Amino acid sequence: GDGPGDEIGRPRPRVDGRHRVTGSAKYTQDIQLTGMLHAAILRSPYPRARVRAVDAKKAAAVPGVRGVVHRFNAPDIEFRGEKTIFREEVRFVGDEVAAVVADSIGLAFHALSLIAVDYEVMPHVVAREEAIRDKAPKLDPDGNVHDAGSYQRGDVRNAFRDAATTVGATYRTSTQMHNALETHGAVASWDGERLTVWESTQSVFGVRNMLKDALKLDPAQVHVLCEYMGGGFGAKLGTYKYAVIAALFSMQLGRPVRCVLTRREENLAAGNRSATLQNLRLAGRDGRITAIEHESWSNSGQGRWAANPTGPTNTLYDIANVSSTAHRVTTNAGALSAFRAPGYVEGTFALESAIDELATAMKVDPLTLRRRHARSPIDPRTDNRYSLKRLGECYAIGAKEIKWATRKDGGTRGSSPYRRRGLGMATQIWGGGGGPPAYATVHFETDGTAVLRVGVQDIGTGTRTAVAQICADELGLTLEQVVVRLGDTDAPYGPGSGGSVTLASIGPAVRLAAHEARAKILAAAGGILEVRAEELRLERGSVVSKGARTPLREILPKLDNSTIIGTGLRHPNPEGLSIKTFGAHFADVEVDVRTGEIFVRKIVAVHDIGRVVNPLTAAGQVQGGIVQALGFALTEERIVDRGLGRVMNANLEWYEIPTVMDTPEIVVRFIDVPDRRANNLGAKGLGEPPIIPTAAAVANAVANATDARV
Repeated sequence: GDGPGDEIGRPRPRVDGRHRVTGSAKYTQDIQLTGMLHAAILRSPYPRARVRAVDAKKAAAVPGVRGVVHRFNAPDIEFRGEKTIFREEVRFVGDEVAAVVADSIGLAFHALSLIAVDYEVMPHVVAREEAIRDKAPKLDPDGNVHDAGSYQRGDVRNAFRDAATTVGATYRTSTQMHNALETHGAVASWDGERLTVWESTQSVFGVRNMLKDALKLDPAQVHVLCEYMGGGFGAKLGTYKYAVIAALFSMQLGRPVRCVLTRREENLAAGNRSATLQNLRLAGRDGRITAIEHESWSNSGQGRWAANPTGPTNTLYDIANVSSTAHRVTTNAGALSAFRAPGYVEGTFALESAIDELATAMKVDPLTLRRRHARSPIDPRTDNRYSLKRLGECYAIGAKEIKWATRKDGGTRGSSPYRRRGLGMATQIWGGGGGPPAYATVHFETDGTAVLRVGVQDIGTGTRTAVAQICADELGLTLEQVVVRLGDTDAPYGPGSGGSVTLASIGPAVRLAAHEARAKILAAAGGILEVRAEELRLERGSVVSKGARTPLREILPKLDNSTIIGTGLRHPNPEGLSIKTFGAHFADVEVDVRTGEIFVRKIVAVHDIGRVVNPLTAAGQVQGGIVQALGFALTEERIVDRGLGRVMNANLEWYEIPTVMDTPEIVVRFIDVPDRRANNLGAKGLGEPPIIPTAAAVANAVANATDARV
């Protein structure tokens, strides 16, 4: 690093690894409080119906049932843009109808079965293609298809007229479900003055703000904690009705209430990546791409926004003429939520497949074609200069590692009869610059330990380890001498972990807080040692002057309990610069031409994310993103019965997530050049880039092997 220590850039195992593997790490689902009650939610069996009456008398009469809430007795609560938590018209199978709180979870589920609901079943539509048709039932007053953004530059019509080669193609992507190991859930405890909520969340402050608004409390009256969490890929930004229900019951009864979703509920009502339909047209002339037209339809279910798949088309390549339009389609299915690079995963699959189709039509090597449009240092959407862009190096490293020079049109013979082998690649662009507001404090204990407090959460990415490394590096301590306190809204504010912003937002604030703490401790040590502070430095936990080393634990007790504390905040990003991450994935696959079975042999992933703080946890991020992307590409698909409107594979038996047996050889490389214009750390985010280009690289490799385009 640049500090007095040497922690930044070192491959460190997670500082909390021992707690995680021994079971001493407390996740939200592990929280057990004295007198805790259990809440369960009754969900609609119909994709669309009017709730005419709810009879909960039998349920309420069961011994051990402490409360029942439904649309006819719930308080008025505004939440997630709606005036109620129990709708009059339920809009998908899994929509919340009522909730029960009881002494045990078994009792709560038993009570749910005794609630009688009078439903007036209404016409529904769950499939995107069906919802678009004229005779489909109208789910919104203004129809089922909504504008979700458009973009234009140049003159697309003339470019197509003057083109030497054009290709047009339609691509479809399936609905992908998150399925983090730990399902959504919360434990709420009201003490009469303050609501404490333990939640498996990517944003402790997001949960606090949503709950204070819903329950009409002051911010100081809501305390949110997330010490450990079992994964979040976007669906856990903020909170949902289960937390409001747990909090309501706790405030009514004065006892802690736990409400945790089952795996089936998770797959019905906790978000998904929208299925898409995408049409692309590309024009080429003289070995270059002259124009792109991209139109997309996303099945957002009951979601109120669309993850726009045209983002990569608009921003990735230096192409003069671009036109894109995105549509959101409303259906009677669970709402989308953010899912690791929302829109960009779906859009990159279509864009990068189409670019390969154009390369084939123009008889140009697909990598060569991309290189011609990837050199520009200017962001084509904003006309701002990139703070740093090393995409060309990503291409060079990946091509060498996958042996791109051996690639032949039509593929090569595979490892056994009936198998064809192919190579494919695709490019990634994403944000990751982070920004304010984010704060950190560092104070010293008398034993020489530094305590770092940040308001972010570690969603499984290794944030706790990376911020500890930054702190140790700047202070001149060993990693063991830093204690990190995070996942707590009583700390200074930190952002939600989404959009690959966490490290790039909090890291620079940590660095400044540690810098200030170091200056203060050296000034104090100078007074005790009777040496000018400028002549002192911190090294591995000791104050060092000419020829003398004094451990901090000998100096700190002499300060009479005066607290040494440093504070840091995240400064704004530089104006007029575009801060992006880049990367390229290369795939080596074989296809059995009799069965169509796809065998992914190797993925090479090369990423340009500025400075890499911890190469070990960073590589883990890339491997995880690739496995998740391979699931998206090859095995994962939510199946919904059109007649019943029901998710037919809402479990981990029939929803196929890749396992260790499906995982190919994965080679991870980083450019690892600090982006010094981006922030004082030179680091950018890595959460989302690794999932973006993989599916397209695999599809392009399959097309190379078989001459068949998926």
